[in-house]
Amino acid sequence: MSFPRRSGILLHPTSLPGRFGIGDLGEEAYRFVDFLVTARQCYWQVLPLSPTGYADSPYQALSALGGNPLLVSLEKLVEMGHLLPEELADPPLFPAGRVDFGPVIRYKMDLLNRAFARFRTRASAEQRQRFDYFCRQQASWLDDLALFMAVKEAHNLRPWSEWEPAIAAREPAAMARWRTELAEEIEKQKYRQWLFFSQWLNLKRYANERGVRIIGDIPIFVSMDSADVWANPHLFHFDQALQPTVVSGVPPDYFSETGQLWGHPLYRWDVLAQDGYAWWIERFRLAFTQADVVRIDHFRGFYNYWEVPAGAQTAIDGRWVPGPGAALFHAVTAALGRVDIIAEDLGDFDIQSRAGVDALQAGFGFPGMKVLQFAFGSGPNQPFLPHNYRPDCIVYTGTHDNDTIVGWYQVTSTEKERDHVRRYLGRDGSDIAWDLIRLAWASVADTAMTTAQDLLSLGHQARMNTPGTVGAPNWCWRLLPGALNDEVAFRLRELTALYGRLP
Repeated sequence: MSFPRRSGILLHPTSLPGRFGIGDLGEEAYRFVDFLVTARQCYWQVLPLSPTGYADSPYQALSALGGNPLLVSLEKLVEMGHLLPEELADPPLFPAGRVDFGPVIRYKMDLLNRAFARFRTRASAEQRQRFDYFCRQQASWLDDLALFMAVKEAHNLRPWSEWEPAIAAREPAAMARWRTELAEEIEKQKYRQWLFFSQWLNLKRYANERGVRIIGDIPIFVSMDSADVWANPHLFHFDQALQPTVVSGVPPDYFSETGQLWGHPLYRWDVLAQDGYAWWIERFRLAFTQADVVRIDHFRGFYNYWEVPAGAQTAIDGRWVPGPGAALFHAVTAALGRVDIIAEDLGDFDIQSRAGVDALQAGFGFPGMKVLQFAFGSGPNQPFLPHNYRPDCIVYTGTHDNDTIVGWYQVTSTEKERDHVRRYLGRDGSDIAWDLIRLAWASVADTAMTTAQDLLSLGHQARMNTPGTVGAPNWCWRLLPGALNDEVAFRLRELTALYGRLP
């Protein structure tokens, strides 16, 4: 696979402006695409678009296959006739610069419930046909997700492992009973997914028609409390009581003496291989429906991953276990053809693991990632310094897990790093965000990416996520209306032309 010399912006849709407390797939999303076109950018990168669960993190999803109903545009539901204009006339006074998830969820779900009630009684024949077609086409995952969410809501959102044993274990009689008792709720969940996919694919089409490609995101692991795990327990290392026997994490390193205990259930790759990795092929199929390019989070886990005994208090007592390696991607490409994948290959590696991951990427042409904020403070051989790049990589000024550039420079970097970056750039640091954007755009990397926060030179308070912490302010940051204006677009367009990244 070969990526042309291009560039783009990382911005999750929840961070878009708007009246309803959270970014959505309405007018502001289309305006952002128009901004990308004006700035001559070719990529819009998003985080996972899945329905969020624990702590509102897109990396702790209730489904790896479904979409997030919180992203549904309420104004587009008015256009469809499923909401009335007066129902949106007086929204609560949500904060403009951040998402307050609790009140937003209550407000939007109430309106989505109203929209569903109106759809059931007043939908046009065409709308009903399109909904029914969606339900038939996506039944392989949609039926399980809709039942999972309906039963979860009937249990006050408790994890499936705390449901009655019969439905937790998917016993046929219990499944039949809940499907009958919750038929309307199940249809409501399908309706929400139909709205999400309809609105997202319309937006994606608008972007593609204007030369903008979407970069999506797949976390390698899935949440314990998810439709995926509940519907497919045989694919994971569980005991007879449907409790995980081993869970995910990373070993101790420079940053943590005890490692990180992530706690995801781990795949039984031997079982997945028996049917040709069908579940993963379906996951990739949906991912490439939603996006043109897919970034895989924690790609190294396909080569080897850290397995921790369930119940351990830290990740210290884990072990490295081989992943599926090339076999999985041979199956995916055989089923789907050439796929454009970005391998998130960051982290600490021993020599053998680094060579193994590099070989896996090279075998399929998957470029890896370079993050400029990791480049400074050591010597000239640091692999994240641009003079050490090969073209087949994606350079980021920072990711969703990094501080903003200004925040890094002012708050989270060391004096050694600050001195190094000033000397490397030959600059005084007064315009550090755009200095690093220029450095990324000037590099030999085929693809250069920055964040909306860095385009606006925002500080530490605009950070999207701090790994190892849970809850607000993670995932809460939002653009203010009009912030990405023509002046910003033209400045970025100038750099893009200067360094040969124009389409």
